[in-house]
Amino acid sequence: MRCCMVRKVFCLLVVLWGDSVVGVESLKVEINPGLLNDRWAAEWIAHPEAPGNDYGVFLFRRKFDLKAKPQRFVIHVSADNRYRLFVNGGAACMGPARGDLDHWRFETVDIGPFLKEGRNVLAAVVWNFGEHIPFAQVTNRTAFIVQGDSKAEAIVNTDNQWKVMQNLAYSPVPIERSRLNWAFIVVGPGDRVDASEYPWGWNSSEYDDGNWDKARTLGRGVPYGVRNFSVPWALEPRPIPPMEDRLQRIKKIALSTPKEIDDGFLKGGKPLEIPAHTTATILLDQTFLTAAYPELLVGGGKGGKITLEYAEALVDKQGGKGHRDEIEGREIRGYQDIFLPDGGEKRLFRPLWFRTYRYLQMEIKTADDPLTIHDFYGTVTGYPFVEKASFASSDPTLADIWKIGWRTAGLCAGETYYDCPYYEQLQYAGDTRIQTFISLYVSGDDRLMRNAIMQFDDSRIPEGLTASRYPHCVQQIIPPYSLFWIAMIHDHWMHRDDPEFVQRFLPGVRAVLEWFERHINETGMLGVLPWWNYVDWVPQYESGEPDGVKNGNSAIVTLQFVYALNYAAELADAFDQPGQARHYRDLAESLKKATYKLCWDEERGLLADTPGKKMFSQHTNIMAVLVDMIPAKRQGAFMQKVIADKDLVQCTFYYHFYLIRAMKKAGLGDRYIEMLEPWRDMLKLGLTTFAEKPEPTRSDCHAWSASPNYDLLATVCGIGPAEPGFKSVRIEPFLGPLKWVEGKMRHPLGVIEVRIERNGQSGVKGHITLPQGLTGKFLWKGKSVRLKSGRTDIDR
Repeated sequence: MRCCMVRKVFCLLVVLWGDSVVGVESLKVEINPGLLNDRWAAEWIAHPEAPGNDYGVFLFRRKFDLKAKPQRFVIHVSADNRYRLFVNGGAACMGPARGDLDHWRFETVDIGPFLKEGRNVLAAVVWNFGEHIPFAQVTNRTAFIVQGDSKAEAIVNTDNQWKVMQNLAYSPVPIERSRLNWAFIVVGPGDRVDASEYPWGWNSSEYDDGNWDKARTLGRGVPYGVRNFSVPWALEPRPIPPMEDRLQRIKKIALSTPKEIDDGFLKGGKPLEIPAHTTATILLDQTFLTAAYPELLVGGGKGGKITLEYAEALVDKQGGKGHRDEIEGREIRGYQDIFLPDGGEKRLFRPLWFRTYRYLQMEIKTADDPLTIHDFYGTVTGYPFVEKASFASSDPTLADIWKIGWRTAGLCAGETYYDCPYYEQLQYAGDTRIQTFISLYVSGDDRLMRNAIMQFDDSRIPEGLTASRYPHCVQQIIPPYSLFWIAMIHDHWMHRDDPEFVQRFLPGVRAVLEWFERHINETGMLGVLPWWNYVDWVPQYESGEPDGVKNGNSAIVTLQFVYALNYAAELADAFDQPGQARHYRDLAESLKKATYKLCWDEERGLLADTPGKKMFSQHTNIMAVLVDMIPAKRQGAFMQKVIADKDLVQCTFYYHFYLIRAMKKAGLGDRYIEMLEPWRDMLKLGLTTFAEKPEPTRSDCHAWSASPNYDLLATVCGIGPAEPGFKSVRIEPFLGPLKWVEGKMRHPLGVIEVRIERNGQSGVKGHITLPQGLTGKFLWKGKSVRLKSGRTDIDR
């Protein structure tokens, strides 16, 4: 029972009051052990009549009296689909962190500092997007639960004393995919809010809820591992911190009709007046891509309509993006929210879920009543990664790549890793592996990585494979991504000293590999593979699938299998499973021999994608190096050929990560800087994040394209673990054309600092500083220098 052993969670409590942050506290809260091992006293509650699976927004309230202001008042909160909790009118927390029904998260919050003597109220908005549900959202039915940590807080336990109403002001705004070139987009609907139907002030203690319904109870809360469930949600503590929550001002008006609109309202200072019977369009430019809750504060405007539209970039009439700064001859096409003012003052619109945008357009239509826009801003959300690493060099343009890469990685991380924040917000194993390296090296925070590894383990189907993306409400299997999940476990083993965490996934590793082993055909390679065997978005591969996956004998996927077997063998050795390790290695050798025999082309000196030898790719030959099919002494010349041969199917941004791994292994790390030309091209197009693939691209922000933030530290500065647990460090820099580099990265023991500059034709000098307790070695041109804790001077 994986979570019944958990006793403590770290909560970062961010409390809003009105429109501003009034308290931020870092709290270490010990959860009552009984709540992790036995049924809760609190009941899941719902509206007594509304269908549990339809679209709906529901408001819950519980008034209670306190004889004195408490020092501590800890509660545990969850909902299906999602909730936002208020204490005496101020926003306290939101969630739950995404999981699945067998691992349903709850948040732990100490609301004591925000309670008072006398009358208090807990209030929550809970929503279910129904048929419009995001693909990343698992659900059973609309429900809400609050559990006090002890008898002192039991007064707020959810039961039929809680009040509820359905907020009929809300209705969904489905995304018009036709406006987005029919792109795949699955992030949920926009919000249409009719202010005349909205119960303004509903979350304050003064609000009269006398005509609200009593909540219907569904059954008591049950933690993971308790027998005889009466409800479908197996509750677990949230394993990650709350999301970032900070004000972000919108930078400027890019275009408006009428033209003379003043931008003072964007600064929160000078209100903007829109006269009656007016149509106004205001195109706003954040100047960089962001993920935020737009918050619009207005007054008056009864009978009018405000439409908000969000996009990563503007497009021309053919839907092309071009330079992202260009406005002339372009328009916005994105998803929308709609707010219908009721004439009241200080009406705040904020969507239920965050929006991703660089450009944001307001289309305002007033009727008989003029509209006043008091303020308009964003509240940034995302995983609270802190940039603790740094990189500098003699090439100042690399600073822009670092900056934009880190923004890309940040926008692609929330309660899970995201492939992209605008279109999908799904955690894919192939993308996630690259994202975890960036997290480890730039922030030193491994919590989202651990969460991802656990969730992919939770996603495994009876046949053994993981889901390609998880959590999800629509199943998808990409078998190669299960192999990269194994690689991710190995990565954690190398970078963090937590063998117990790694060991628990070995049964899942074995199950994945056994699935692939069952698909070896009579040739000794992998045969016909079901599901979607995506490798890379290249034009030569239909839907990203290489030759051989549908008819059998794909060299690429066979060698990906070998790649995972090699990692699994190391893990099996480390955890005293020598027989399993031997089997993995023997199987890997057999697959390599069969693939070489059938796919090696002597004339070209390359490996073909299939025995038919009709197509040759960088991808297959990269994998040949990574699994040592090519002898070590030949790998350098071989990879030079793979890079130079433009007749090969070329890697795009995703598989570029593995291209660099093969180059580095072959001793070609000095060519890394020249391989960044596609990233420089994106900068020339005005992108403020790195795109999914070369133009034309669907997504302007895709985390796998942020890999330079890892490689500038791991390849250029050369920092990496020398042994499992990062117990010692290996530093082998590849400066390429650079004259000097400086890098810092966060190790569990402290900061590793590297300062290296060229010294003559082939030498280097500088210094390495390691945190106390960490030692290692520095390598340059085949020679080694022992590194001690503290500073070691280098002169080679």
